[in-house]
Amino acid sequence: MTDVPVAGRKRRPLLPPGFVAAVLKGHSGLGLAFAAILYLVCLTGSIAVFAYELQRWENADLSRLDAVSPEAVQKAALAAVAATGEGVEHVFITIPGAELPWLKITTDVAGTHRDWIADADGALTEGGASPWTEFLTALHIHLHLPRSWGMFLVGLTGVALLSSLISGLLAHPRIFRDAFHLRLGGSRRLQEADLHNRIGVWALPFHVVVSLTGALLGLTTLIVGVLGLAVFQGDTEKVYALFVPPHPADDPRPAPMLDLVPMFAELSRHTDGRIESIFLEHPTEMGGAALFNVDDGSDRLAHTDAYTFDREGKLFFSKRAVDGNVGEGIISSLGTLHFGWFGGGLVKIAYGLLGFGLTYMAMNGVTIWLARRRDKGRPAPGWERVWAATVWGQPLALTGAAVAVLAMPAATPQSALLIWGGLTLAALSAAAFLSAEIVSRWGRLLSGLLLLVLALGHVLLRMGPGADPMGWVINAVLLITGALLLASLRHRPNPA
Repeated sequence: MTDVPVAGRKRRPLLPPGFVAAVLKGHSGLGLAFAAILYLVCLTGSIAVFAYELQRWENADLSRLDAVSPEAVQKAALAAVAATGEGVEHVFITIPGAELPWLKITTDVAGTHRDWIADADGALTEGGASPWTEFLTALHIHLHLPRSWGMFLVGLTGVALLSSLISGLLAHPRIFRDAFHLRLGGSRRLQEADLHNRIGVWALPFHVVVSLTGALLGLTTLIVGVLGLAVFQGDTEKVYALFVPPHPADDPRPAPMLDLVPMFAELSRHTDGRIESIFLEHPTEMGGAALFNVDDGSDRLAHTDAYTFDREGKLFFSKRAVDGNVGEGIISSLGTLHFGWFGGGLVKIAYGLLGFGLTYMAMNGVTIWLARRRDKGRPAPGWERVWAATVWGQPLALTGAAVAVLAMPAATPQSALLIWGGLTLAALSAAAFLSAEIVSRWGRLLSGLLLLVLALGHVLLRMGPGADPMGWVINAVLLITGALLLASLRHRPNPA
C-alpha cells in the first residue's frame, strides 16, 4: 500500500537532527584542530601555483633564451661542475622553455646547491637562485621540518581538509539547495557562515581534487610502506621501482665529466619531444648516468617521457608516459593536478583564485566559531587575538621575508625562513597586548605597505632595460593587492 501525503504534514528531514548536530560538532572540532596549519598550507599553496612565474620575477634581470644547442648544454654543465669543485653528486639542468626561459645549471654537493644561468654559448653567469620561491614552496610542501615528517604532517592536513569537506556537506543538508542564498548586510556571523558554505559548494570539485592530491603527495612514504608490506614483504625499493627510473650500477671510481652531446643525438632517434630537463647522477664517476625528461607534446596530465643513458651514451632505460598503466598515470599526474600546472596561464589563475577562496574558508571557519561563542555569552577574547595574529601575521611575515630577500644580494631560503619566523613570532607576541581589532588593522596596514615597498623596490633593483615582462605582471599584482589591503582599513574591521 502506498503512503499518501497528508496536507500540512512536515517533510521528514533528509538526515536526523541528532546526526547532523554530531557531524557539525565533529566538523568544527576537526577544523579547529588543524586551523593554523590548514590556513598556512592553503595560503602558501595558492601562491606556489605561480612558482615558475615567481622564479622569473626574482631573476627578472637575467637574459632569456628560446632554445639552446647540445654543445652549449655540455659546456655549461662542465663549467658548473668545475666551478663547484670536488664531490658533486648531482647536476640539475633546466632546458629553456615557456615556463622558465633559461639554461639553468644547479649542482648538488651533500645537499648544498649552487645555481648558474648560462647564455646561448654555454658561458656561465652567477644567478638563477630563487631563495624566496624556494622558501615558500618548501614551507608549503614540508613546513621546513625534516622532509619526511613535514610531508607527513602536510599530508594529514590534506586528509583533515577532505574530511572537513565531507563533514561540512553532511552537517548542512540544505547546502546545495541554498547554493545561491546569501544573507548580506545583517548579522556578521550569519554573513560569514553563508560565505563559508557558498564557497564550499561553488568550488567543491576543486577543493576535493586539491585536498585528495595533497593528501596522497604528503603521505607517499606511508603509502609506499604499506604497499611494500602488503606486496613485497616490506621491500619498499620494489615499490619505488614501479614508478621511478632505475639507478645506475654504483661505481665510484673517478672519471671525466659525462658527455651529453652523443646522448642528445641518440635521444633524437627515439623521440621528437621537447627536452625539459636533464638530471645527472654522479657525473664525475664511472657509475655516472643522465636522465632526460622529455615532454611528449600531448595534452595528457602525465606527459613526460624518461630516457636514461649510462656513461658510454647507451640508452639503458626508457619509459613513455603513453605506455604507462593507470596507476603510473595517476602517480605522475598528482603534482600537476595539485598545483594546476596544466592548461596554461588561465588554469593557473583559476587555481590561484580558487585557492585563495579555500584559504578564506580555512580562515573564516574559526572566525564563525569564535563569533558563535560570543553570541552565546561565552566569548574567547584570547583566542580571538591569537587567531587575528595568525591570519594577518602570515601575509606580513611572507611579504617581509620577500622584502628582505630582495634587499640582500646573498640571500638564501634559510634567510627568508629566519625573517618569516621572526615576524610570525612578533605578530603572535602582539596578540598578548593588543586587541584582535588592532592586531587585524595593523596586520593589514603593514602587509599592504610592505607589498607596495616590495613592488616598487623590485622595479628599481631588477626591472632594467630588457627585463623579463613577467616581472611587470607580478609587480602589478603586488601593487593591487597592497592597495586593496590598505583600502580595507576604511571598512568596519574584522577581528580575523
